[in-house]
Amino acid sequence: MSWLSVVGIGEDGLAGLGQAARDAIAKAEIVFGGARHLELAAPAVTGEARPWLSPFSASIEAVLAERGRPVCVLASGDPFHYGVGATLARHLDASQMAVYPHSSAFSLAAGRLGWALQDITSLSLHGRPLDLIRPHLHPAARILALTSDEHGPAALAKLLTEAGFGISILTVLEALGGPRERIRSQVAMSFALSDIDPLNICAVTVVPLPGARILPLTPGLDDGLFEHDGQITKREIRALTLSALAPRRGELLWDIGAGSGSIAIEWLLADPSMKAIAIEANPERSARIRHNAANFGVPDLNLITGTAPQILAGLESPHAIFIGGGGSDPGVLDAAIAALRPGGRLVANAVTLEMEALLLASHAEHGGSLTRIDIARPSPVGSMTAWRPAMPITQWAWMKG
Repeated sequence: MSWLSVVGIGEDGLAGLGQAARDAIAKAEIVFGGARHLELAAPAVTGEARPWLSPFSASIEAVLAERGRPVCVLASGDPFHYGVGATLARHLDASQMAVYPHSSAFSLAAGRLGWALQDITSLSLHGRPLDLIRPHLHPAARILALTSDEHGPAALAKLLTEAGFGISILTVLEALGGPRERIRSQVAMSFALSDIDPLNICAVTVVPLPGARILPLTPGLDDGLFEHDGQITKREIRALTLSALAPRRGELLWDIGAGSGSIAIEWLLADPSMKAIAIEANPERSARIRHNAANFGVPDLNLITGTAPQILAGLESPHAIFIGGGGSDPGVLDAAIAALRPGGRLVANAVTLEMEALLLASHAEHGGSLTRIDIARPSPVGSMTAWRPAMPITQWAWMKG
């Protein structure tokens, strides 16, 4: 039996709601919502109106504390599209909720622009880093992005310009579905709109300039895209390493001795559901990893500055582990093997003889596979050109039983 009603409401207020949604509001003893939502629904509210608390987690606790009473939660548009409905569903069984969705801002924007939702990227940048848009900046891509406030569109235009997409078309759709609705477009590099409604969604038609920072969809990104001090898993080795790590949706990676963070960053780029912890002992490299993560649009990378294996204690058990730097330090490989979840994958690369000996011993004890990777690149020899080999890599890949 549902005691909680979740009603999506638009800028048209009660006029845009069906009778069942309006009845749910009227019958509720307590109605939770943002100040704007409560104002829009005010004529139908007969119970106690409670605005959201700060932090928002306190509001969720307040809703759950009223379990069993007739309660209504008001949400913007579709409560299960970057909305409060999805948050509540992590605490309640669906049978306890009656949900009345409204058109989402994405649906309204797509309808105004004539864009097919299945062909575009929908992002929420509301209260989240704008950098999240970076992996989606590809030629001719269409993106719908919710922003936090009236300053969001200008900040987005600035990011697009700095990343080499300054001639992209940025359309700001404000207060969709209500009396204040307004739609305006400008080129990102000359963006100068003012008096923007805090309630807005931005539509981006992506147009790159020469040299724009476009992130390819395949693993093994160009080394030049990363800031590094030489401590980086080179692109060919990185592609083979990620293949051996075999990312799967929702999994957590430990990148031990992360260097530039390239392995963890590409792991996160594989899918929005991925998680990664980069462990790096050098503070300067840690700062560089943080900067790289932002530039690649994965600012949620969990970065820990410290020395393995001591720093590994208490971390969430990973589905996969990569050991690049510091793998030959006492206890690191044993700690990684112990921490890995059953069915998890461990990949370790060796350049030094000491690390190679450790991997050979681990292979003999645990099994798995060994691969020798040799890469050569052309280099001038006088007036001629010859192949110059890079340092060979020994890679051990193992799955925990």
